[in-house]
Amino acid sequence: MHRRQVDSTVIASIAYDATTGTLEVEFHSGRVYRYLDVPKQLYWRFASADSCGTFFNEEVRDRFTEEKVR
Repeated sequence: MHRRQVDSTVIASIAYDATTGTLEVEFHSGRVYRYLDVPKQLYWRFASADSCGTFFNEEVRDRFTEEKVR
């Protein structure tokens, strides 16, 4: 997955695998979480959101199966 830096005080970068629908979110704390079965359109909306932190809280958190990577 190619990691994309985002302009956010909470989120450092995001990555997406369209083949599997897997979204990875890296936080400035160093933690990385993987979210499963995420639609491609949601990833593109996330990547272009005015506030990635707000978008994450409203559209991703607690809506998809989550795995802690590190």
